Amino acid sequence: MHKLTEGVARFRREAFPAKAELFAQLATTHRPSTLFISCSDARVVPELITGSEPGELFVIRTAGNLVPAYSPGVDGIAASIEYAVAALAVTDIVICGHSACGAMTALAESHDLGALPTIADWLRHADAALARTTTAGVDALVRSNVRAQLANLVTHPSVARALVQGTVTLHGWCYDIGSGTVEELDVVNPFAAAA
Repeated sequence: MHKLTEGVARFRREAFPAKAELFAQLATTHRPSTLFISCSDARVVPELITGSEPGELFVIRTAGNLVPAYSPGVDGIAASIEYAVAALAVTDIVICGHSACGAMTALAESHDLGALPTIADWLRHADAALARTTTAGVDALVRSNVRAQLANLVTHPSVARALVQGTVTLHGWCYDIGSGTVEELDVVNPFAAAA
């Protein structure tokens, strides 16, 4: 905790003054251009990877960068997606998987999650990725999972509407922690013909 407290003090002393004008603008304006959905893994830092300034990304982080398919009811992830797309009018949505993902490793290697029932239930949102993966290994599952989560994303009404209207573009990324590279996957707008 001491390290975090010192980090806040350093932020106030060094980073904040250097960007005081930006923070003054952000105090009254919230217009990110991109919804960035990534894993909760501490090694994946969207703003660092993309070189983004504060206010440029609207970030959702979940274990395994999983996006449950839309269903009515209270859901913080669905609410965040809807807010980013319908209220903030982001123009791009990125789902970013990564190398050495613990969630995908657990699935690829069939780890026993009996002592972790909440995690086991959560990882069921990757069942389609697991079923579609024809190549063994975590890396193949990471890629398949990004595609499966993009498919889940388009079930959200706000995203489907934006895709039909042509106001949002979807992107699938795979970030390699060791090399710092980002692979962009081919993504097709399923509503392009309807637009």
